[in-house]
Amino acid sequence: MADALLIIDVQNDFVAGGALAVEGGDEVVEPINELARSGRFDLVVATRDWHPPDHASFAAQGGPWPVHCVRGTPGAELVAALDRDAVDAVVDAGIGRDDEGYSGFESGELGELLSARQVDAVTVAGLATDYCVLHTARDALKRGLRVTIPRAAVRGITKDGSTAALAELAGSGAEIV
Repeated sequence: MADALLIIDVQNDFVAGGALAVEGGDEVVEPINELARSGRFDLVVATRDWHPPDHASFAAQGGPWPVHCVRGTPGAELVAALDRDAVDAVVDAGIGRDDEGYSGFESGELGELLSARQVDAVTVAGLATDYCVLHTARDALKRGLRVTIPRAAVRGITKDGSTAALAELAGSGAEIV
């Protein structure tokens, strides 16, 4: 069987200066690069929020978030400091107006990639712990995958939300390291 690294939404809009910046979001990049370059993983996948301009999650559409990660804009791109050479595939989420976009598994593409490579264990890192990391890790656990989350490589929208998300995932069988 195989191991995969899932790099969740390390995009310009989620780091300092971005439309929906996660405090300390920039701090996950180097630990993620170290993981991606470690040689431990058979597959490295990055996910991106890739929203249409009228995405339902935006405040102007009645959603909870400011406009962020609109496909084709600089804010939606993976941060430049992320080692793209170590990434085997990029999977987009939230591509339809009403797609939630919280889980990297939303479109089915990530699940297909993992199945094709016979992945049975994933390490989930990125932004934000209390939303997209949480939902992606939940879905990985539901699929019977072993899940590891390195604390140094995740940050949340809020500290309390991040703590609660990691506690929930640990209680569901994820290993928090």
